[in-house]
Amino acid sequence: MAQMKPQKARLANGLRVISVTIPSLKSVTVTVWVKTGSRFEDKKVNGISHFLEHMVFKGSKKRPSAHDISEAVDALGGEFNAGTSKEWTNFYIKARAENVDTAFDVLSDMVLSPLLEKEEIEKEKGVIVEEIAMHEDTPIMKIGDVFEELIFTGNSLAWDISGTVKSVRSVRREDFVAYRDKHYYPENILITVSGGVGKAKVEALAERYFGRLSSGKKQIKPKSFLSKQKKPGVMLYAKKKEQAHFILGFVGNPRGHPDRFAEGVLASILGGGMSSRLFSEVREKRGLAYAVITNNERYIDTGYLSTYVGADVKRIDEAVKVTLDQHYGIAAGKLAISQAELSKAKEYLKGHLALALEDTKDVNTFFGERELFLGKVETPEEVFSKIDKIEIEDVLRVAKKIFVPQKLNLAIIGPYKNQERFEKLLV
Repeated sequence: MAQMKPQKARLANGLRVISVTIPSLKSVTVTVWVKTGSRFEDKKVNGISHFLEHMVFKGSKKRPSAHDISEAVDALGGEFNAGTSKEWTNFYIKARAENVDTAFDVLSDMVLSPLLEKEEIEKEKGVIVEEIAMHEDTPIMKIGDVFEELIFTGNSLAWDISGTVKSVRSVRREDFVAYRDKHYYPENILITVSGGVGKAKVEALAERYFGRLSSGKKQIKPKSFLSKQKKPGVMLYAKKKEQAHFILGFVGNPRGHPDRFAEGVLASILGGGMSSRLFSEVREKRGLAYAVITNNERYIDTGYLSTYVGADVKRIDEAVKVTLDQHYGIAAGKLAISQAELSKAKEYLKGHLALALEDTKDVNTFFGERELFLGKVETPEEVFSKIDKIEIEDVLRVAKKIFVPQKLNLAIIGPYKNQERFEKLLV
């Protein structure tokens, strides 16, 4: 992986631009980020961030139909897509570096000048309702929503990114206009460009296509989250399935927290890869599950460390107990961490990041999220260095702080009726 040197600029209207020149590449990815997502929404229009993501592909000022937009990107031999999270929305085009001008033209047209025609809005409601239904019928996707509904109860972070059938059906054109007016302004937008194009050209194109966007809006902040949890929480989502799915997790720290690197190493030790502790204990030794994965998730003001397990329906109690015992065992110092295990976990994290950064879309994500929420550009080399500095004592300190009953949550999807059965497992 070549060393990446991100260059940051700010247009006169306040819009930020990050360019990462990689001379060896013949391609480029242009990504437009907007600092808004489902946690910024009003309950009655929950899902509008995701809905708007769909609508920008349905027609714009220069390209009035979905076909016109698709044809413009196909003519480049490129690819384009978008994504919505609870805290950001993004839109990207990946193409040959020689076509970066057109990529800027198409993206700016879509994002800044969507037509939002009423007929297209009504048609797309059906598409999103089907998307919600598909999500509902896919437990490995749905379980994350159930877990966040439990852990973030009472806050907009608990809402599904896609919204509900009712909220999606109720959205009107005026809602889109008001939402865009509230969130789509220069100070809330970031452009990241990586690949075979230079800084000067990127900034010139950003000025040409986004420089006229008027500034001066006041940044909207979502309702902050403060956990009031005092004992283990359980949420059972009863569904007849051949496999049980659960996420066991603990409330953790937000984006940018100093302990994030130690938390990453801890997650890697527990469930990062096929030689991790939980994969070995849950799947290999006992045959309780097929999939076992531990991850960190971070938001502006909170976060969590969680383990997903796709378990045998009849042996879920044992799977939950073994998973929990590994967490508590590390925190209590009963399950010692060796230097070899620490080194392996570090290399796992660094290796996966290095592999991801071979794709310019992921390069944009790496730099984009950091700039959007932390206001600074952190290079991969700096991240590697901070991971290398983590010692066993750091991992144990974080485990003792996070792995406590009052931060514990368990979400389950499966053919069960008795939630109390699972509550007893956490006592």
